[in-house]
Amino acid sequence: MNRQMIIRIDEKIKDEFNKLARSSGQTTSQVIRELMENYIKERDATQHINNLWNRISNEIKKNKVAEKDIPELILSSRKTKTNN
Repeated sequence: MNRQMIIRIDEKIKDEFNKLARSSGQTTSQVIRELMENYIKERDATQHINNLWNRISNEIKKNKVAEKDIPELILSSRKTKTNN
């Protein structure tokens, strides 16, 4: 369910924002929703962690690492990081 959000902004900023949104063929609401979605995506640690796990998984598959070897690789990687 969509909910409404009320914000206070300077009138000049509102007018300029409306003009720019219209010039791009969007409503101000569409632009605000897109900005908010991007803001959340950029700052949501869960998304970053999921991307990291996906990259790790892809590397494991690409390098044909056996599941039994993964814990040792993790330990080895951690030791290397702490020694640098």
